[in-house]
Amino acid sequence: MTASSPSSKSPRAHAPPTTPTTRILSTAQPYKTLVAAFLIWKAVLFAIALGSTLVGDAYDTSAGLLVHGGVETTRRGQQRVRQRLGLIGGLVSRFASWDAIYFLSSAKRGYLFEQEWAFGAGLPIVVRGILQGARHLGIAPPADGGVLPEAVIGVVVANTAHFLSVIVLFRLGRIVWRDHTLSLVAALLHIISPAGMFLTAPYMESSYAFLAFTGYLLFALSCQAEKRPLSRDVYLVISGIIFGLATAFRSNGILNGIPFAWEVLRHLPSLPQKPFDTIRRLAALGIGGICVALGSIIPQAIAYGQFCSGASGVEPRPWCEAYLPSIFTFVQEHYWNVGFLRYWTISNLPLFLLATPMLVILVRSGAEQLTSARQPMVAAKPVESAQLTSLVQSAAAAQFVLAVLAIVMYHVQIITRISSGYPLWYWWVAGSLIRGEKMGGHIVKFMVLYALIQGVLFTSFLPPA
Repeated sequence: MTASSPSSKSPRAHAPPTTPTTRILSTAQPYKTLVAAFLIWKAVLFAIALGSTLVGDAYDTSAGLLVHGGVETTRRGQQRVRQRLGLIGGLVSRFASWDAIYFLSSAKRGYLFEQEWAFGAGLPIVVRGILQGARHLGIAPPADGGVLPEAVIGVVVANTAHFLSVIVLFRLGRIVWRDHTLSLVAALLHIISPAGMFLTAPYMESSYAFLAFTGYLLFALSCQAEKRPLSRDVYLVISGIIFGLATAFRSNGILNGIPFAWEVLRHLPSLPQKPFDTIRRLAALGIGGICVALGSIIPQAIAYGQFCSGASGVEPRPWCEAYLPSIFTFVQEHYWNVGFLRYWTISNLPLFLLATPMLVILVRSGAEQLTSARQPMVAAKPVESAQLTSLVQSAAAAQFVLAVLAIVMYHVQIITRISSGYPLWYWWVAGSLIRGEKMGGHIVKFMVLYALIQGVLFTSFLPPA
């Protein structure tokens, strides 16, 4: 079985030239390599966080107060907090900076304020569930033990999910491209993603990446099961469920519905020739797509019942009267000024410049994949090759749309972290490295430097984040 991939010039190109990358990785044991690289990189990031605790207080001490569980705000109170937390507690409090405060607060006592609905419920639910299970088994620390248990569990969940996402991305690359080296390099790139500390702290990004890559993996397995319709359809539906769970962590997960819509459009012309099989496939794709959307719809429905039904005694909020009532859209616009071109101000120009490298990577890799001859090819299996090609193209389209939305709608600087859950650009950069192109090396240098600098700023509660 042979395959072409982003590491070759065309579907029938010869093997790529030997480079330092291929010499180092082609004979390596992949899982040992990934584990070693992961531990080394995490040790670096933890060392940065530890160093920040030794330098002094962060710019904002909210995280330390949350982790401690206290409300003291004076300098003397902050000193007592730091003494009680100790080294471990101080380290955890550095990871609990920025939006992690919202996640951990929601995990501790649920959504309390309207603006908290801007953040997905996935991580708080997981953290709360683990803590309740631990308490049921009698192995959870007391809530007043000096360090917020939710914070510790959040860090563990984030790093575990990051490691699992590395493994799943490696497996996904092996199925899609049939290229061991390309898959390994791409997985290594995900370890040093410019998301950096956001894949280590109790944030949504690592869990989202794990679920998104798993969804793509199941979708790829459905391509392999083309001659087994039942298995194919089951893979598609489960893929949609996993993508839906990813959407419950990050709202941009709704873009993972693109592969389902892409396949529906591709198979509709086959309806007259193969009506029974096509209808089955379209039904599976439809159910999978609905599952993706439910990851966003269900939280909105819960919020509607809480704020708009009047059952809880809460006066209906303005968004309840909207044509498509969405607490997420309202909160993002009302509290964070998110909206079409709202971020296009002179004062935000530095943030656009900061986001430019990642935006260029996403747009260029997506556009090249959509127009290039570099597509998955499986010898003697043209149908499977076509299915995998469609999946890769839809993944390219999803990340292209993400980049456009970041430019015109989002707080643009977040693109460096939310891009971490999209597989196509990792494969594209890996192919550039394997071919020995200077561009690939420059991108890796950017990723490492950005993640390190970002880590220092993040753990000191300094922008950008």
